[in-house]
Amino acid sequence: MTIENAIHRINQLLPNSISIQGTIRKQHGTNETYFPEMLPDAVVFAKSAQEVSKVIRICHEEECPLVAWGTGTSLEGNALAKRGGICLDMMQMDKVLKINPEDMDVIVQPGVTREQLNNELRSLGLFFPVDPGANASLGGMAATRASGTTAVRYGTMRENVLGLEVVLANGKIIRTGSRSRKSSAGYDLTKLMVGSEGTLGIMTELTLKLQGRPEAIAAAICAFPTVDDAVQTVIQTIQLAIPMARMELVDAETIQACNKYFQENMSELPHLFLEFHGSETSVREQSEIVAEIAASLSGSNFKWSTKSEERTKLWKARHHAFYAVKAQYPGYKAIATDACVPISKLAGLIDETTKDIRKSGIPGPIWGHVGDGNFHATLLIRDNSEEDKKIAQDIIHKMCKRCLQLEGTVTGEHGIGMGKLRYMQDEHGDGWEVMKDIKRTLDPNQILNPGKVIQSN
Repeated sequence: MTIENAIHRINQLLPNSISIQGTIRKQHGTNETYFPEMLPDAVVFAKSAQEVSKVIRICHEEECPLVAWGTGTSLEGNALAKRGGICLDMMQMDKVLKINPEDMDVIVQPGVTREQLNNELRSLGLFFPVDPGANASLGGMAATRASGTTAVRYGTMRENVLGLEVVLANGKIIRTGSRSRKSSAGYDLTKLMVGSEGTLGIMTELTLKLQGRPEAIAAAICAFPTVDDAVQTVIQTIQLAIPMARMELVDAETIQACNKYFQENMSELPHLFLEFHGSETSVREQSEIVAEIAASLSGSNFKWSTKSEERTKLWKARHHAFYAVKAQYPGYKAIATDACVPISKLAGLIDETTKDIRKSGIPGPIWGHVGDGNFHATLLIRDNSEEDKKIAQDIIHKMCKRCLQLEGTVTGEHGIGMGKLRYMQDEHGDGWEVMKDIKRTLDPNQILNPGKVIQSN
């Protein structure tokens, strides 16, 4: 039972779908974060659930590690082949299988990307709301329980996946959930799989909730003297039950970078970026109410618009914040990390993290999804600098420890991967042991994405 045997058997079964070429392996062994290359021994390009089942069964029998691969946009080393073996590329399974407009749901294969799906839905007046920023695959988004800028209104992948087709570690194909919007029938296997990062099974089909496109969309921005003022504005807005679509915070350092990048002259202060969905009347009313709340908390220069071109311009700094910051530090590598706490604790956590970053001497602008207490720190280190890497890891460690003390979580949407594995015991306590038991039951040979989420695999 070896990796070599597994590759040989898969090559006999699917000779046109497997590659051991160095360039292909390298494409599937790199990532967008600070983890080193981890190349798989072979890459298999899956075309159907049946092929996935056959490949996984072989890997199970040969005790060969296997990791699923989507667009490769994960940020915690979630899809790296830590122990080599097979990388199962899912991107050729890219069909929108069935759209049900009346029921507002859709069935897709895991390689369908968010933008691809929304392009197909546009003519029907529907859209899929979860927006992590990157044009990620929907299978990868479900595997990491992704969310993004719209979670404050539409929820995360956890709330938007109705059902799944999953291939288990022994090759068995099961279905979880259904197209119904609620059920009390047994254990919720769909929720178990969403966020499991491919450690319990490989998703080969997803049934997703859809939303109707709003009649009107309004975008707004507002500057604040402090992060706390901005957060208090968010809290009061939510308490008034205003159905915000997006509520984003960008710190002063990021605004400064955007001014340089775009040749703009925005006030170099913390900003809220807001979006309202509804009728023309409702978005106008909501914008006016939030403007009043912001003004009462020292907000200034509140601007809003329903016109598409103006909305794009207002949100330019938020949409392109990462690229604007990166442009100020050529030759640097970005380490993106996130944490999530109750909203009332967010300003304090950001303040303490900002102090840590300034004390460290490395750049680290902050932005995030303030509407649900989730923020991102983007730490910039000199490429190949082990000293900078250690400094960044120390900042992340302090941030994670602090957010757990504040009754939060070490990751709101990036997942665990390898980067946050060390905090699982602290966050879950004995619950982590239960997770290990589930892993051992569903994947006794520990082949599925080893070294992620569960330390024992």
